[in-house]
Amino acid sequence: MHSLQFTHSSSSDGVTERDFLVGGVPGVLWSPSSGADRAPLVLMGHGGGNHKKHPAMAGRARLLVTGCGFHVAVLDAPGHGDRPRSEHDEREIAELFRAREAGEPEGPVVVRYNDHLARIAVPELRAALDALQELPEIGPDGPVGYFGLNMGTAIGVPFVAAEPRITAAVLGQHWPDRLAGKAKEITVPVEYAMQWDDEHIPREAALALFDAFASKEKTLHANSGRHKELPRFEADSAVRFLARHLVRPGEASGA
Repeated sequence: MHSLQFTHSSSSDGVTERDFLVGGVPGVLWSPSSGADRAPLVLMGHGGGNHKKHPAMAGRARLLVTGCGFHVAVLDAPGHGDRPRSEHDEREIAELFRAREAGEPEGPVVVRYNDHLARIAVPELRAALDALQELPEIGPDGPVGYFGLNMGTAIGVPFVAAEPRITAAVLGQHWPDRLAGKAKEITVPVEYAMQWDDEHIPREAALALFDAFASKEKTLHANSGRHKELPRFEADSAVRFLARHLVRPGEASGA
């Protein structure tokens, strides 16, 4: 099993940010600056073309840390952030840009490429979870959540399906192709976000993925607007959802 190697640490406004490597994969862990008690962990997945410290990741992490007292970790996905691109990455990215410039649907390229990335990323996430649970401030028995949209869902659905330690998941904004089968294996509570006027993901496709989850508790958040117009308040909703499912009875939460 790979151990966690911290490479840099900084603190501001009550949040400690620690860069780490696990099995050579770069990640970041945000934690409350005070308090040594164990707290739930949320693993997040970033979107395509972004990285572990993208403003969306840092912003959501701070909401979870300051509002709930949680720990939040993000890995750079294969070919993203501080990780080198392979020849396969370069070919798929070039094909995506070609399709975009030609006015062709992006979905087939994104679905195929994200499926390839997920096959690499899911074992990496599981190894990172092993290592993170070795930390005394997290521990092996606490609840774990997952939060990832777009490519974070493409990686998150097979990850949550394969990982029994996940207690609840926030997902959304992806096609059902190659994910619906895995979604049928997921029974934990799910909050799912979609854009009603998404120019890339047809409404019927987004609804099909939501419908595929086998969870007895699943909530659909459908907002008007295009793909990149997901309202900021959905992050607040995700925090409340995760707090509701990760905070055990009798424990305090700031959310």
